[in-house]
Amino acid sequence: MTSTGRKHAEEHRSGPAGEVREIAVVGAGVMGSQIAMVCALAGYSTSLVDLSDELLDGARDALQSRMDRDVSRGRRARDDVDRAMERLRLSTDRATAVSECDFVIEAAAESLEVKRRIFEDLDRETPRRTILATNSSNIVSSQLADSTTRPDRVLNLHFFNPALVMECVEVVPHDGTAETVVDTSMELVRSLGKSGVRLRREIPGFVANRILGAIRREALELHDAGVADVEDIDRAARTALRHPMGPFELMDLVGIDVVHLIRLAEFEQTGDEGALPHPAVRRLYEAGHFGRKTGRGWYTYDDS
Repeated sequence: MTSTGRKHAEEHRSGPAGEVREIAVVGAGVMGSQIAMVCALAGYSTSLVDLSDELLDGARDALQSRMDRDVSRGRRARDDVDRAMERLRLSTDRATAVSECDFVIEAAAESLEVKRRIFEDLDRETPRRTILATNSSNIVSSQLADSTTRPDRVLNLHFFNPALVMECVEVVPHDGTAETVVDTSMELVRSLGKSGVRLRREIPGFVANRILGAIRREALELHDAGVADVEDIDRAARTALRHPMGPFELMDLVGIDVVHLIRLAEFEQTGDEGALPHPAVRRLYEAGHFGRKTGRGWYTYDDS
């Protein structure tokens, strides 16, 4: 850990979050890389871990481009960005990267099997004091805790996309999570400049996504019934409800594939057929039209 990184980390050692000085994020996708950058910008010595140098290089380039754009628009100071990039370490050697960490945030593929394997490995690779969190919004931590020997130090820490912008972080313990771990996690969220929402019990989708899910289901039903087209439903959400984007625009941004898989995961957990993906979403998913990432979803996008 550099002297600069240690200095900034020490600034956040008040209250319960004083236990957290070094953080690792497992998974260098859009969410994982931005969560890691949030931690580095807040002054924490941070490791970003993934399976290949290619994935990590792509994450670093995307973050650098994003940070440079923020600096050019006056949203961030160049010195703050440069120091944060120095504090951010990229590694394919997870065992070494997490060996001294106080807090690990898993942001890997939305697969219970994959996540359980990662948590089992992290349990061996991290000190006993380390808190193990998953960023998943749908796979609850009670499904992962028993893959470790420290279930009391496991919970969900759910950031929203894009993590560099969105203020909310949902902190979701399972029945066996220690209160001190929840307190430490809430204090960490505050030290990152985020607003923590503490859930009292687990439920798939947590709070914000369940509210969004209800809006999305109604929008799909309105469209199916021929009440209004996609553009006008989105326009109503933006102009009447003051949402930053409409439900169809949001599905395209998040990814039709993500929306589809989250619904399937909820169905697998609950057995509730009402949780299954809407037929229109399923059709887009099966056609490979995932939204912005593929250039076509509810809308069609050009390269710009």
